[in-house]
Amino acid sequence: MSAGSVSSQIHHHHPGCSPLINFIHGHILSLMELKGPHFIPPLTVTTTTNLSQMFMRQKEVLKERIETFTPSNPDVAKIKILVAGQTGAGKSSFINSVLSVFRGEIVNEAIAEDLESPASHSFTTRLRTYRMRSVDADLPFELCDIKGLEPERISESQIDDIVNTIYGRVKEGYKFEEKSLTSDDEHYNENPSLSDQAFCLVYIIDGSAIQIAPEDKIITEKLKLIRRTISDNGIPQVIVISKVDKACPLVKNDLKMVYRSKKIKERMEMCSAKVGVPMSNIFPVKNYHYEIDTNDDVDVLILKALDQIVRSADARQRRGASNE
Repeated sequence: MSAGSVSSQIHHHHPGCSPLINFIHGHILSLMELKGPHFIPPLTVTTTTNLSQMFMRQKEVLKERIETFTPSNPDVAKIKILVAGQTGAGKSSFINSVLSVFRGEIVNEAIAEDLESPASHSFTTRLRTYRMRSVDADLPFELCDIKGLEPERISESQIDDIVNTIYGRVKEGYKFEEKSLTSDDEHYNENPSLSDQAFCLVYIIDGSAIQIAPEDKIITEKLKLIRRTISDNGIPQVIVISKVDKACPLVKNDLKMVYRSKKIKERMEMCSAKVGVPMSNIFPVKNYHYEIDTNDDVDVLILKALDQIVRSADARQRRGASNE
């Protein structure tokens, strides 16, 4: 059945409809619900072929725009972006996915935890910066990976580490400890340059596990505290909701339906309400995990998020140091 024939029937739920139509009716957004910066009106979706072509065009436009992007500040060659998140949410996998999009092949430079494993400890123990590169050229931004937040162990030191990394006070290779980095540590950068500082905080949230559990509330409160601290200096924050294929069966069947899914929109709204980040800065993605080749559907969602991240960081960098 084509996407067009589905969209013509989704607004009428009848007992005599096929199981497929009734299933889609329960998961897809109606015309009145399709509001917000990301969501695609039904009339733009006529056939599966047209939707695929639209995603392909989006990928080409976004990829070229990012590859040809030049930082506004002539004194900075690369914009640094900090990627944080709860252990197991897909933080390192997101970095690998960004690398994969621009290389055109699956890349696993950042060590990522096994998403199917019940273990909840971060594989990332040191601050590491990943330079972004396309097939034949360096890109003007870098992604920093830090230790994942663990609810049962979360402390003020983890908040301090994130804030200090944003302000450029943490040197590459620093091993995250139970205590915060101090000014007498060899990895403390007393005079960070603009190139040392991060100008956007990207927080990865597991879209398949957004809830109001006790440990979730702990993480949320820490995020709010981090947000308040860095918002005073105008540091933009973007939420990336990972594992959308596990969060919604409609999206699992067809990733192109991510901006038509009720469940995904509900999760975006929940993140916005709980953390305080506006919907326009929340992006659903699927990271590469088990795939052996890249594909347009995954790439375009990664690129949509990255385009906003890079431009938000550049706009903030124009104003000067991240701690001003």
